[in-house]
Amino acid sequence: MCGAGRGPGGLHVPGSPGPGPGPGPCRAGEGGRMLRAGCRAALPRWPLASAPLSGAGGVGEGGELKRTPLDALHRSRGGRMVAFAGWSLPLHYGQGHLQSHLHTRRHCSLFDVSHMLQTQVYGRDRVRFMESLVVGDIGELKPGQGTLTLVTNERGGIIDDLIVTNTSEDHLYVVSNAGCAEKDLAVMRDRAAELQAAGSDVHLEVSDNALLALQGPSMARVLQAGLSDDLSKLFFMNSITTTVFGVPGCRVTRCGYTGEDGVEISVPAGRAVELAERLLGVPEVWPAGLAARDSLRLEAGLCLYGNDIDEATTPAEAGLLWTLGKRRRAAMDFPGAAVIMAQVKEKPKRRRVGLTSVGPPIRPHTAILGPEGTSVGTVTSGCPSPSLGKNIAMGYVEAAHSRAGTTLTVEVRKKQHPAIITKMPFVPTQYYMAK
Repeated sequence: MCGAGRGPGGLHVPGSPGPGPGPGPCRAGEGGRMLRAGCRAALPRWPLASAPLSGAGGVGEGGELKRTPLDALHRSRGGRMVAFAGWSLPLHYGQGHLQSHLHTRRHCSLFDVSHMLQTQVYGRDRVRFMESLVVGDIGELKPGQGTLTLVTNERGGIIDDLIVTNTSEDHLYVVSNAGCAEKDLAVMRDRAAELQAAGSDVHLEVSDNALLALQGPSMARVLQAGLSDDLSKLFFMNSITTTVFGVPGCRVTRCGYTGEDGVEISVPAGRAVELAERLLGVPEVWPAGLAARDSLRLEAGLCLYGNDIDEATTPAEAGLLWTLGKRRRAAMDFPGAAVIMAQVKEKPKRRRVGLTSVGPPIRPHTAILGPEGTSVGTVTSGCPSPSLGKNIAMGYVEAAHSRAGTTLTVEVRKKQHPAIITKMPFVPTQYYMAK
């Protein structure tokens, strides 16, 4: 979900906050020009009719791309629209990817993430239904509390990563990846039908709400002006239903995909433009698109489904064992439990790692070579880091080469360049945690 200013073309307007001075190569001058060039080179080429990045997304009738309720707003503000998971979404705005990324780290940006699948699960057996699909302990969630969890298959592979919230309104609120929407919905509907046939009380409703993500260090100050609720009492991965800048019926969840303090706001589709315009009316809030969203999440060490995790990847390999609930581990009652728990005991043969390097950007599918020059892994995500001024990437390597500080080699444009295994996140996260 990837700005600068308030004008219709997304250009900076005098008097609105600029991006400020940047660290190291992010400053103006030769280093800044090189980093901008590297960022542009690393951007995916997404012509409007291209396939979704992570493959599985659907399209509208007749093969046309689906459009979010904010589509006209993106175009009026100069958004460069591209195809993503079957949707038409902004890649970036007039100020470009680099400035949009840095502005989010320093101030606040608004992302349209309405392409995500939003589902409500009702019925007295809703927790049992959800736990039959995912690895997390949904039963332990307090009212208003959510968690990141994984839908797994019987081979231990990850079907999707999603957020499940136990709302205070007697239902579960589930947000799934757009590229997995059709697959996830089919899995959920099939399981619901199985349980209903056995007498269980569970049913699904798909929401047509828009979803807006307000992300960055000034988010709380910006949003608090439009809330009667005290945001200082809403902690990371917690959710409330409230009125936001005069728009009732909004679900505000303190979470996001940038590593910054942020919220995702599920808003009735008919009033989404009104709310977005109100937020973008604050000078320090810039619209942002897919490009900034991708580089921000990579700096935060967050996975992109279809690139960094998929149905051939297990939670143990991906470093996501923390998503397994303690009770669920003991009961081994989630799909693929035998495979996953065996890897917990015996350790996986490959691991997801972070990498840093200098030189040309590291791209997905780049080979990772060991000391003998043989392949020991593959890059799954990579780009120049606007915040750090060097290349960052994540990928999978053989476990023997996964220790932080290990120097390996990446092959870019038929030339070899050193790359260092680096702990993630690359940029410290700023989630608003309970003390």
